[in-house]
Amino acid sequence: IGAQKDRVLTVEEWLQKWETGAAAFHKEQGHPLLQKYLDVLLNGRSGLRIFFPLCGKAVDMKRLADMGHSIIGVDVSEQALKEFFADQSLPYCEEPVPGISGAKKLQSTSGNICLYCCSIYDLSSAIVGKFDGVWDRGALVAVNPCDRQRYVSLMISLMEKNSSYLLVTVLYDPNKHKGPPFYVPESEVKSLFG
Repeated sequence: IGAQKDRVLTVEEWLQKWETGAAAFHKEQGHPLLQKYLDVLLNGRSGLRIFFPLCGKAVDMKRLADMGHSIIGVDVSEQALKEFFADQSLPYCEEPVPGISGAKKLQSTSGNICLYCCSIYDLSSAIVGKFDGVWDRGALVAVNPCDRQRYVSLMISLMEKNSSYLLVTVLYDPNKHKGPPFYVPESEVKSLFG
């Protein structure tokens, strides 16, 4: 993993991916792994608070909201968040986030989808509360390798005691691809999350 260890993508580089249509990680349909393991995430529970870290415009947010869950997401790309609401034909309101300079909260008028436009590291449980479930389908593999421990510590601080955390990673030879997505071997996932 040596070639990737020191790789750092800036916020500007991520925003450019959205602006230039190079967000190949976005899936127009719901993610098949969420469909396959949805029962693991929900664990027979209803009305959950589910967190989508680095959510982009994931269509699964609408699907889970339609099932009666409260969805909270975060992304640095205001474009992606606004495209989510437009693509799903959902009216929303926008307001600043107290305590986070320049951050915005975009909330569906129905109230069950709330998306924060800011750095994920600006969030805390004081701002967004705690979650019953996390759908991490591309966040851990997107954060800079040097920030993984910081990211996981934040995720753990946002989880209720009985939370379910679904994580998608990718397996490949990290010497042949500089990332993102970054290679996070299973051994590192286990050491990060315990």
